[in-house]
Amino acid sequence: MSAGDLDVFDYAPFGQFKEYLKKSYPLVYQNTENYEVNTCGLVFKLKGSKPNLEPILFLSHIDVVPPGDADIKNNEQNVFRPDDKALPAVTKVAEDWDFSPFSGAVANGRIYGRGAIDMKGMLFSLMESLTNMIKSGTVPQRDIYLAFGFDEEVGGRKGAKQIAEDFKKKGLTFDAVYDEGGLILEKGGIKGIDSDVAVIGCAEKGFLSAKIKVKGLGGHSSMPPMESAIGKAAVIMQRLEKDQMKPTITPLIKEFFDNIGGTMPFANRLAISNQWLLKSVLLSQLAKNNSTNALIRSTTALTMMKGSDGTNVLSPEVEFVVNFRLLSGNSVKDIRDHIAKATKGFDVEVEEIDNTREASAISPTNVRAYKVIEQGIKEVYPNSLVTPYLTIAGTDAYKYQIVSKNIYRFMPIKITDAEKQSIHSTNEYISIENYMKMIHYFEYIMKNYDK
Repeated sequence: MSAGDLDVFDYAPFGQFKEYLKKSYPLVYQNTENYEVNTCGLVFKLKGSKPNLEPILFLSHIDVVPPGDADIKNNEQNVFRPDDKALPAVTKVAEDWDFSPFSGAVANGRIYGRGAIDMKGMLFSLMESLTNMIKSGTVPQRDIYLAFGFDEEVGGRKGAKQIAEDFKKKGLTFDAVYDEGGLILEKGGIKGIDSDVAVIGCAEKGFLSAKIKVKGLGGHSSMPPMESAIGKAAVIMQRLEKDQMKPTITPLIKEFFDNIGGTMPFANRLAISNQWLLKSVLLSQLAKNNSTNALIRSTTALTMMKGSDGTNVLSPEVEFVVNFRLLSGNSVKDIRDHIAKATKGFDVEVEEIDNTREASAISPTNVRAYKVIEQGIKEVYPNSLVTPYLTIAGTDAYKYQIVSKNIYRFMPIKITDAEKQSIHSTNEYISIENYMKMIHYFEYIMKNYDK
């Protein structure tokens, strides 16, 4: 698991995992150049027949978030029942784990465990795909790289960041970089769309978390001041939530709506196709929904707060954390100015925490690196609508901008909303069907990139 404090990072499980990979995928280790970066970062290179061509790179990460403290229904180990009848996909997040979150149990047509979707499923499917390439004797035209970071869940500073910097030092640039980010949303996953939709993340939002300390008069609650520190903090928080960053339709989101618009109800199609006239109406509608609001503005989320520890004690200082996810077109400076405006008139200290970063560059959709994703999706999910998209969450892909302009975030699995919500919650699993299709997809990309 990833720990927030990298100074107390427990490396032992990562060493065990490395040994497990070596034992499980001997053909990959025997037929690739492979090495470690910063002890636990793993890189594999399968040589192609034309070394003058830029290589392609597939990413995943080894670490997972903690499993939580939910009850476990079955603590049996070494559960392997691949022939079980597959249960239907869950429709709500479970309260308990069906099996131990680190058991890797195979049952009910599923592979259970923390990280089954995020991101062990993708990691193992890449290793399986590379193994199949080697077994079949297929030699790609360009080199194929796999790179696995180990601290993505806490920022990727020791894993992906250093792997990317190692590539840059070696003078490597990549024709394509593929990571997590988009998924295949089941029919109904996007309101008004009557088909499965494969969303390919061609960019991701930036990040800024600010801890704001608001100062006031402390003391006993029997003699409170006219305005307490917590009252002042409440005013600032209200300002932040009421006066948010302005919404806008970026070129990437315009392309997304252009792609899906033809399958939507008439009113939606009308607004999308006549943005020059109905843009304000469209923005107003999009801003009313949490999911679509995140596509059109830099979002504001109040996440943490700390004040007095006593019911009758006035704290002289109250602190809270506000998290912004930056839309392309808004800069870190814009967010800092926005915070300064919201805190104007109050005695505050503002400290940026975690990993402040700008929104990513936007990768093109008119290049081979993108087109082959479309082909791969049609190979595995022929009836899906494919569209570029904005990845809302952060990924390791951002670190690789220093070695490629073509970076795409997409995991070829079709899941329900509840399965998606289980990723950092309880009873995470990936269906065997999804896992097998993911292997097929990555093998298709590897074999057909230059065809």
